Parts: sequence; structure tokens; C-alpha cells
Amino acid sequence: MEKRLLITGAGTGASNNLIRSLRAGDPSLFLVGCHDDRFVLKMSSADRNYLMPAVSRPGFAAALRRIIETEKIDLLIPNSDPDVRVISRLRGKIPCRLFLPRKATIELCQDKYNLNVFLRSRRVPVPVTYPVTDPKKIGSLFRRLPARSRVWCRMRTGYGAMGAIPVKSPEEAQNWIRCWKDIRGVPATAFILSEYLPGRDFACQSLWNEGKLILVKTCERLSYFTPASQPSVVSSVAALAKTVFEPRVVEVCTKAVRALDKKATGVFSLDLKENASGVPCITEINVGRLSSGTNLLDLIGKHNMAVTYVRLALGDPVDIREEYDVAEDYYMLRDLDALPGIFHAEEFFHGIDEVGR
Repeated sequence: MEKRLLITGAGTGASNNLIRSLRAGDPSLFLVGCHDDRFVLKMSSADRNYLMPAVSRPGFAAALRRIIETEKIDLLIPNSDPDVRVISRLRGKIPCRLFLPRKATIELCQDKYNLNVFLRSRRVPVPVTYPVTDPKKIGSLFRRLPARSRVWCRMRTGYGAMGAIPVKSPEEAQNWIRCWKDIRGVPATAFILSEYLPGRDFACQSLWNEGKLILVKTCERLSYFTPASQPSVVSSVAALAKTVFEPRVVEVCTKAVRALDKKATGVFSLDLKENASGVPCITEINVGRLSSGTNLLDLIGKHNMAVTYVRLALGDPVDIREEYDVAEDYYMLRDLDALPGIFHAEEFFHGIDEVGR
């Protein structure tokens, strides 16, 4: 019997990447997309698309239910943090399956400072972090952080490195925060200051069901998408990433998820950077949604993670003997107006002539 899925954020790069993974792993799926922006929705590669109110509008829930009932949807897949948060709160009123962590887990993970405090209390490696309560007291926060040439200034909510920048002095942090307040109306209390982590940058995506780790994959970010337009020069969106075998990263991540919820269910996507001692530290956890670069974790290896997510959500059997699925040295390249490309390391030496090297 045909399975019918509804994917939010249709037309965005993240949702089109997810649809690409699902079609590669199970062509029988019927995929419906929805979005509140007609122009973005026109870019959707779903089989059918619906324009609906924004997630922040009162009519969102009713429109969502109407689509689900009209299309006889089996599974709803939220594909952004705001969608995850709101749909989690509506889970008792949605007439189809969901595969989400607990509401409390979602809300904790979407506040980077509260998550940092929680994980530190459970002895999970995280960067030393303090909230900005008063811009005049930023100097005292600098003195409490580890002595480094830079400090990481970022927002405690959001994604894509919004509002993030490395700063060298309290004055730089104060000016940066003041700029966001004056231009965007963001209060100083929305920011946190963290220990700067100079090491390698990892992503770890994992699927859980009732506290059991089902599947986990890891990759390393090597460069970042549109860094010239971001003062941070760092983003969770990699322009170049590669698959890696890093058991120590998986160990930290599984410890974190088990600390969050002994009966963890759904997808947990964790970002980590190494500190000065080479220890992978968790900087954030995106729960309830697959990462925007999920193709690298779906189209490579023994198991398609997006399809596995769907099968778990629908209660279908999943036969995975080794949770850590590793296929090393595959690279994903992403650029504006280009379909993400995935290549093995050896392929970079084929079909390319070198001149003047």
C-alpha cells in the first residue's frame, strides 16, 4: 500500500534534499509538500503542494489538519525548528503519525544555553558558556571564560549561525550585540558568550526509538556555505563535508541523547567542535528534523537514514545490525543554485586536467 508523507517547508533546499533522499531510498512514497510562501513553494519537488498559513498564524493548525485529511497522510515530517516546536505542541490534534522527541526535550534543545547547562551537569563535554544578562557586565564574563584569543558570541536560539561571531574583546561583543538590537530589535539577553573551540567541526545524526539507538552517522565540515557574507566564517551549513569514522564523537552524542531522555524517540542531529585539547564538545542539538545536508547521510552507506526514519515512524520493520553506519571518504559539495554533489575521494582525480601546478 502506498505511503503518503507530508513535508513542511516545501521548496526550500532542506526539504528538496530530503525529498531527493526519500525518492532514492523508496520510490513508492507519495510526497506532499506545504509552505506559507507561494514563491518558495513553486520550487518544491514534491508530488503535490499546498499553500497554507505561516506556522505563527492562528490558521496554521486547521490548515495542516485539512491537508492531512484531504491527502490521507500517513506521516507528517516537520523540517524546520519552528515547525518542530509548533507541531510538537499540536501532536494530540494531528490526525496522522509523528516521530518526534518529547515536547520538553524539544524545548530544552532549542535553547542553546539551557541545553549547555543541562549537558554540563551530566558531564557531557560542552564549551564553557555564560548568558548575557547585561551588556555592561560582558567584561566580567570574558574574565570567567578560558583564556583564548577569541570568544564565541552567538544567539541562544535559532540556527544557521544567525547572530554568531568570534570576538576578541568585550567592546567587540558589546558593539555586535548593540548592532543587532538597533537594526533587528534583538535584546542583549538573547545572546550568550562561549569558549571558542578551535578544532575540527563534526555533525552526528542519529535515529532513536523508545531509548534504543537505531542508526547513527557522522561527517566533518571542512568549509562553509557563503562564509563571505557571515562574520562568523562558520556555519552549520557546510559547503564541503566528508564522511568520517569517529567513535569518540558517537560516544559523546549517545551519552548526550541518553541524558536528555532515557526513552528518546525521533531524530537527533548534533553539532560538535573540538576544544583546545581535542575533545569533541556539543555546541547544539537539533531535534525532530533531519539536517539540511541529509543527502550525505542518506545516499552513502548501507542505510538511507531518511527512509529509515519513515519506516520507524510508521512502525515498519527495520533490520539494522550495526548502529554506526560508516562509509569513509565521501565528500558532499554544496553551492548556490547547484544540486548537492556527492563523490568519493578518488573521483576528484578523474576527468580533471591540472595546469600550472
